[in-house]
Amino acid sequence: MELYPTPGNPLPANAVCVVVRTRDNIKLRAMRAVLPVSKGTVVIIGGRGDFLERYFETMADFLARGFSVAALDVRGQGGSSRLLKNRARGHCRSFTDYTEDVRAFMTEAVLPHCPQPYFGVGHSTGGNILLQVVRKHRWFAKVILVAPLIGIKYGPWPASVVKILVFLATRSGLGWMYLPGQRRWPLGRKDFDGNPLSSDRARWERDSASLEAAPHLALGAPTFSWLRAAMQSTFALERLDSRKPLKSPLLIVAAGQERVVDSEAIRRFAKRMPGVSLVVIPAAMHEILTETDAVRAQFFAAFDAFTDDSES
Repeated sequence: MELYPTPGNPLPANAVCVVVRTRDNIKLRAMRAVLPVSKGTVVIIGGRGDFLERYFETMADFLARGFSVAALDVRGQGGSSRLLKNRARGHCRSFTDYTEDVRAFMTEAVLPHCPQPYFGVGHSTGGNILLQVVRKHRWFAKVILVAPLIGIKYGPWPASVVKILVFLATRSGLGWMYLPGQRRWPLGRKDFDGNPLSSDRARWERDSASLEAAPHLALGAPTFSWLRAAMQSTFALERLDSRKPLKSPLLIVAAGQERVVDSEAIRRFAKRMPGVSLVVIPAAMHEILTETDAVRAQFFAAFDAFTDDSES
């Protein structure tokens, strides 16, 4: 396993690729960049379809702030082991498999090699995964969730119809099939206009160039099984309340122009859960960390304010 920098997306300073194995023998691609003197380590878990290279710029920003960084491709995407023969299918059985990925990553790659304290940063599906992790573990001094998947947007389909289709497909052994009406390959250069993810064309082009240089990192549409797992995980989060406190303080940074995850579910979660703060960036689309300089500056202002008073 290796990392794939491009001329427009250089490798962060001190970055090394790391291979992690889970208890169920899944091979994961991870990386870390450790500073000689550090304020702690930012641990990044990306969203569905993400890959480490998409976070090189953000890693460099954290390094410039004096933090070491570590990041993971969860199973089934990026440079980690794929779960189906057709590697383009976005597949998983359960989000508990993702929490096993984070456990292996933390215990093998982060805790022994990266300085404390640890600050978790999870985008979209990665935010959902970190929420499940901090229900049980006290690894992180603080956690920042970026446009997290707390509720699912079902588009034109009624939620009840989607649930029936997902149940029937997975029950009949067809969980490996793509969801109907979804793209079977990720968005590319030509798809910028009207996209639901970012308004920054330069960063869009940069990420497209990464996939052109390393096309095996790309991921297509999710499967019925993936959606079933996401539905189960978001339902579990909906059942959390103040009687089930999380193990780390949380900051949620949400997008004001969100079209991918359910913004109202994010607001409800932040309102009912103790120790959770919410910041909404009005101009931001879903991919806040690959948005415009102005949007990213607002994210980092929120991150700085949230982490500056942490005990080292």
